[in-house]
Amino acid sequence: MRNTLAIHGGPKVRETLFPAHVTVGAEEKAAVMKVMDSGILSNYLGAYHENFMGGAQVRECEARWAERFGAKHALAMNSNTSGLIAAMGAIGVVPGDEVIVTAYSMSASAVAPLFYGATPIFADVEPETFCIDPESIAAAITPRTKAILVVDLFGLPFDVQKIRALAKKHGLKIIEDAAQAPGAMMGQEYAGLLGDIGVFSLNYHKHIHSGEGGILLTNDDDLAHRLSLIRNHAENVTAQTGVTNLTNMIGHNFRMTEIEAAIADSQLQKLDGLLQARWDRVAYFEKKMAGFDALAVPKVRGGAVHAYYQHACLWNTQLGVDRNAFVNAVRAELPSFELREKEGVKLGAGYVKPIYLLPVFANRVSIGGQYDPLKSSWQNYSRGLCPVVEDLHFNRLITHEFIVPSMTDADIDDVVHAFEKVWDQRTHLA
Repeated sequence: MRNTLAIHGGPKVRETLFPAHVTVGAEEKAAVMKVMDSGILSNYLGAYHENFMGGAQVRECEARWAERFGAKHALAMNSNTSGLIAAMGAIGVVPGDEVIVTAYSMSASAVAPLFYGATPIFADVEPETFCIDPESIAAAITPRTKAILVVDLFGLPFDVQKIRALAKKHGLKIIEDAAQAPGAMMGQEYAGLLGDIGVFSLNYHKHIHSGEGGILLTNDDDLAHRLSLIRNHAENVTAQTGVTNLTNMIGHNFRMTEIEAAIADSQLQKLDGLLQARWDRVAYFEKKMAGFDALAVPKVRGGAVHAYYQHACLWNTQLGVDRNAFVNAVRAELPSFELREKEGVKLGAGYVKPIYLLPVFANRVSIGGQYDPLKSSWQNYSRGLCPVVEDLHFNRLITHEFIVPSMTDADIDDVVHAFEKVWDQRTHLA
């Protein structure tokens, strides 16, 4: 009975919840109380004024992020999603334009162009790094292409050299979704500065967070200015700020609060230690799993530093064991994390569904009714569009979060034991 799989009624490898991954503490509490005591929870004005750029905490947070990554400009926003939308506006995306996007990421990485009437054009991904494939990008470029929206998926930077070369050749902007990659690097350059604009996420399950929020980095003065206007009611200040290119100068309220900024500032100061903890846990997990032929650990691009938002592995389909059945059996052996009980065991078969299979793409209905930018797309949003993405999602990719800093060696040992137990009993899987 002891070796009977839990999915078949046997005892679990572990019943006790894994320790919560909590990065906030006394430092954040002190920073929040400083804001509370000031009585100023937000200090933006949506009109021409020195506070158009935000309050003291927002500006201090931005300065700290710019210094940490060596950026000329850092801009705080209320989310990574808002940042991606603002980036589309800042580079001048308009109806009729096309933006090449990855098919495998959180949906915001693909839908941002739609807010300005542009059409997302999907490119496939590299089979071993899961980042957008330069060859697929090259095949998708048309005279209407305006930009490439890349994603540092799972924390690994994209192929900077090849994609920069494509962008230079065709006069395209590169927007980098670095939501999962704070502290990742390619050579001597940080993620977030590998394109024209980089966007980080600060929502609650990222490396560091302020509940919600986003930080944008750029070394381009004009783009930084346009981003700051789009963030905060641009239409009210274009005359006073000397803006003559009024394209997309209709602003939003993408503003970060003083409390969020104070937390984001405190969290940034913990990033190095939290990254090192992830690297240590990845190394331990991969050492313990050495020789487990059914699973290939993540490949790290030459010259890159991986931030490991998730540990994305490849299942060996040649061994004749169904990936989904295996993952379901391992999940049955393990608990969820404290504070995230309702999210289930943090082990998945695949990642997110290929974005182009979402109903808005399949039915070409998103924004604009009969003028919807999806209606003009030359792509067929259906199975077969991106074969590598589909193979990864439906057959080969396994993702897990058992490398977060709260995990101890003993916790990881339980995970490895669960993998081994299920593998030993694989003939009993459906």
